[in-house]
Amino acid sequence: MPEKLPLATLIELAQTKTDDATRRLGQLQNAQISANAKLDMLVQYRQEYVEQFNIQLQAGLAASQLRNFQNFIGTLDGAIEQQRALTLQANTRLGHGRTDWQTSKRRLTSFGTLADRARLLELAVAGKKEQRESDERSARQFFLRATATTH
Repeated sequence: MPEKLPLATLIELAQTKTDDATRRLGQLQNAQISANAKLDMLVQYRQEYVEQFNIQLQAGLAASQLRNFQNFIGTLDGAIEQQRALTLQANTRLGHGRTDWQTSKRRLTSFGTLADRARLLELAVAGKKEQRESDERSARQFFLRATATTH
């Protein structure tokens, strides 16, 4: 019985770690989705702004409006690059989180397998003990019958 207690403790710890890894993976997935959505929004906004600018350009544009557009596009491009970097970081963190979760899950499964093997071994030992006791009872009854018939 002493082996069961440490194994049960290890299983509980592995389950807790797996649960934590699962929660963290969910948070990382949400962060990655959010980062991608922000990047998509910025890229789409830039595209729409360029399209509007092209329409205005065909109608005629003052030099100050051209400078304002160039400055704004430069700022927007900077924001897009920052968001790309954040999206890349979110993707990397998600990959690490997925690996951590898989490792935790594999460890928990391994401990579960060990616990199953221990239970099967325990059942086999109990079955052998029961069989031995049954054999001993049968042998005693046989011996008692044999001695009763000889007397």
